[in-house]
Parts: sequence; C-alpha cells; structure tokens
Amino acid sequence: METIPNYDRWQEVEQLRAERNAVANKMKGKLDPSVRQALVEEGKNLKEALITLEEDLVQLSDKLQLEAQSIPNSTHPDVPVGGEESSVVRKEVGSQRNFSFTIKDHLQLGKELDLFDFDAAAEVSGSKFYYLKNEAVLLEMALVNWAISEVSKKGFTPLITPEIVRSSVVEKCGFQPRAQNTQVYSIENSDQCLIGTAEIPVGGIHMDSILLESSLPLKYVAYSHCFRTEAGAAGAATRGLYRVHQFSKVEMFIFCRPEESDKWHEELITIEEDLYASLGLHFKTLDMATGDLGAPAYRKFDIEAWMPGLERYGEISSASNCTDYQSRRLGIRYRPAPPESPPANAKKGKGAGSGPTQYLHTLNATAVAVPRLIVCILENFQQEDGSVVIPEPLRPFMGGLDVLSPKPK
Repeated sequence: METIPNYDRWQEVEQLRAERNAVANKMKGKLDPSVRQALVEEGKNLKEALITLEEDLVQLSDKLQLEAQSIPNSTHPDVPVGGEESSVVRKEVGSQRNFSFTIKDHLQLGKELDLFDFDAAAEVSGSKFYYLKNEAVLLEMALVNWAISEVSKKGFTPLITPEIVRSSVVEKCGFQPRAQNTQVYSIENSDQCLIGTAEIPVGGIHMDSILLESSLPLKYVAYSHCFRTEAGAAGAATRGLYRVHQFSKVEMFIFCRPEESDKWHEELITIEEDLYASLGLHFKTLDMATGDLGAPAYRKFDIEAWMPGLERYGEISSASNCTDYQSRRLGIRYRPAPPESPPANAKKGKGAGSGPTQYLHTLNATAVAVPRLIVCILENFQQEDGSVVIPEPLRPFMGGLDVLSPKPK
C-alpha cells in the first residue's frame, strides 16, 4: 500500500492553526498601527497557507480511507481456509422429501396458483422484478409478521428502517457502493444509496455514540425492503424468485461487548435454525471458508435449504460476527461500568473506575429473506393435485388459511 504522509500533514495543519491563534491573541491589545498591520499580513498569510494545507489534508484523508476500506476484517482461527468449496457443514436438519409424483418448480406452481407475475414486472421495471399476487401477498406478510413475532420473544426490539442511506454509512458498514461490480444501487447526483440489507441502517442507528455498558447487548429485529443489482447473476439455478433486484427481509442485529460476540453469534444461528426447523424445512448450516467471507465478517455461518424444484440447496440466510470492524468505522463505543467494589485506593471523582471507552462488536443475521422462503415453501410442500400446504406456524398469520389451491379455469 502506498505510504501516505497523513499524520505529518495533520501536524503541519495543527501547527499553523496554533500560529494563527497566537497572532489573533497578539492583536487583542492596543498596538502601534505598524505592528498591527504586520500582524494582519502575517495572519492573512497563515490563513491562506492553512486553507491550502487543509484541502490537501482532506484529499489525503479520503485517499487513506479508500485504502483502509480495501483491508478486510481478520478471521476467526476456526474458520476453514480456502474457497466456498472448503466450507464445513456444522449441522444438518431433516431430509429431502420423497415425492411420489412429478414435482414442479416454484415458477410453474406460482403460475398455476396465480401467485406472481414476472412478465408484467419486466415491462414496468425490467428483468428480475416481480408482482406478488393473491395468497402470495398474504404469505409474504405472514413470513414477516411471524419472524418479527418470534424473534421479538428473544428480547429483540422491532424496527422498520429507512431504505435510503448515505453512501458514507454504506462504506463504513463494509460495502463499496461505487466499486466495480457493486451490488449497491446509488442515487445519481446525491450521496445516497438504496440499502441492500437492513444491516446498514441498523448499524448506523448508534453512529458516533458512546453507549453505557449497562445497555448492552442492544438487539434489534428490523424489517425493510432490500435492493441489489445482483451484477453478473444469471442461469437456471437462480431463476424466478431466487435472485431478484428487490425483496423484503427481516434482519437481526446485535451490538455487544467484545468478549460476548462469539456467544451471541451462536445465539443468532440457533434462532435461525429453530425458525426454519419449525417450518419443516430440510437445511444444512455451513461454517463459511475464508474466501467466501465479505470484508466485515470475522466469521460467517450460512444456512442452505433444499429446493427440490431448483434441484439444489440454496442460501436462505447467514449470520456474521463482524467484531469491531463496523463499530470503528461508525464510531460506536461503550463506556465500561465501574467495578462493584472498587479498590480502597481508587481515586474518587467523575469517571472513576470506568476506564477508557471501547469499541463494541456488531453481529447480523437473516431471520427471513422472503422470496427464498417462498421458493422453499412452494417447492417443498407441493401436493400431487397442484396445491401447496402452508406450514403450521404461518397459518395464524394468514387468517387460518392452510392450503393454497389452484384457481378454477
């Protein structure tokens, strides 16, 4: 990486500011006109030099920030080394269903059940957009409400987030909105982007804050629409609802003390596994290899569910421990609480025993990525007569509807 004399330039700026302030202080008293004029000239020269140096410092800082963003987080010592194929299966739940009839994929089922319309959406918005119709609308809302309800029981605070955020927040969360092949939609002639995940606005909710240790962990479950360019994604395995430009998602997010992030990472993946097991899905949990970790992730667990119509396992969620990668960039710290029994020789006064502030750890995990769960439900629970059985946990959120049946022709 190119050496950038950022610190030296900062020192020069600070020295000039000090000299400018010294000149300003000298001019406060009664002075001979010639002396005052000399000080005015000196102050003017210092101001001009300072403007040049400050502009230079901003450019150097921006350049340093771009260099820093190319450096990923470190990885957990237990993370498998290699590409995606080196990822290790941690757990497998259920088994593939044996069908006694010729199965259909979710596209054919959706057409026969009149659940979505890709053709009209392509005319209105472009490829990889869709209209949900009829019971599919109820199914999306059921999945969202069910997930928020279940996760809230675990002490998570529900949120609905903004879906447009500043580019700087996207970058601080570890994404690069202006990079080549980015998945981020940027808004032209602005410093704003559409979010690809609620992780970004939730991560920014405590930006530039110092939190009390007693408030930790902070746990949120957030609903949002997500927008992704999905650059380069194509092929039969990603057809239909599997990979789209806009979708709804329920995301879990935790701010915690550094020593507790591994524990909360296990808690997040357990919540995900319990959710999908309760729906009756067959899935496997993977400890993702180093080559498949995004820049912020210290460790990432993915869940891949069996999608019989697509004839493959497909990712339906992930859970990532980002340690302090995001909190350092977002400026989120916490102040440790003073010990319950301070030493006898401890100094009294403001902040006694609390120590310096520390950067906390952030974690994120998908509770429900709606389109992919719809794919799983339609393809796994289809019946020979073309109907689809709704998993029991979702039925109260669908007005008691338990089966999607083909429409009369």
